[in-house]
Amino acid sequence: MADVITYREAVAEGIAREMRRDTSVVCLGEDIGAAGGVFKTTVGLHKEFGPERVWDTPISEQAIVGAAMGAAMTGMRPVAEIMFSDFLACCWDYLANEIPKVRYMTGGQVTVPLVVRTANGGGLGFGAQHSQATENWALTVPGLKIAAPATPADVIGMLAAAIRSDDPVVFFEHKALLATKGAPPPPGHVVELGRAAVVREGADVTLVALASMVPLALRAADALSGEGIEAEVIDLRGLVPLDTTTVLASLRKTSRLVTVEENPYQGGWGATVVSVVADEGFGLLDAPVRRVAGECVPLPFADALEEQVIPTVGKVVTAVRRLAAY
Repeated sequence: MADVITYREAVAEGIAREMRRDTSVVCLGEDIGAAGGVFKTTVGLHKEFGPERVWDTPISEQAIVGAAMGAAMTGMRPVAEIMFSDFLACCWDYLANEIPKVRYMTGGQVTVPLVVRTANGGGLGFGAQHSQATENWALTVPGLKIAAPATPADVIGMLAAAIRSDDPVVFFEHKALLATKGAPPPPGHVVELGRAAVVREGADVTLVALASMVPLALRAADALSGEGIEAEVIDLRGLVPLDTTTVLASLRKTSRLVTVEENPYQGGWGATVVSVVADEGFGLLDAPVRRVAGECVPLPFADALEEQVIPTVGKVVTAVRRLAAY
């Protein structure tokens, strides 16, 4: 395998590894077959595994997720693609009312081991209906696991864990990260869902980020280091299960917390993290907590306007500077 792999290549590689390992794994979605996916995240799968295991579907999110649910309930492990995470709204009844409740309502007799993959997030000027970060939608639904990797290696490792999970997983692939590169992981690489990673050590403030906000937080931390403020950066990797243990361990060292999220401030996952910290780690804090989040407006097309809405390095640096001086 190559010395580096792109995030988009890692998606196809992660799926292929699991399809080779387990013949019950199948893929379905719009244009994922010979076309290789609209974001080129399924390139090579149709050629290697054929139309029996890689299914091109009509343009119907309900059909895709409904078929995946039925397949999962009868012993397969489907990986369904919803082209843009905004379109999860089109199959929301399945995702919120049906899939996460089957195992509970059958007393464990029926499981729904499926993965819904979706391209998520802004920063590319795709406009209000194709740019939303929607992790917070899924976060409101008990019974769904939520994964959102930031690196190619984590894409592969977390896809393995997601596909092997007996519970449904919503797998958010960030569009702004698709071209980013990283070292490919070794064969058999699995990253347990619900395990955050400390991606930068620091003693002055804890930055908690997810998906595309992780490299942004790292850039902010580098800028702050030049001012003598050392930030610890935590990549949550996912939201359910939520690794608050790692966050609290970091706060024992730093005593200051900033969450960095692309979700809108209103109802964003940062509020959940902050509430757990207030509940379980209030005594660790030496300053108020701060949330850097998306603005509560539809996302604009224009890049200059989109930058006003989504968190930036400058917004994070400003928040941390104020907190350090508190």
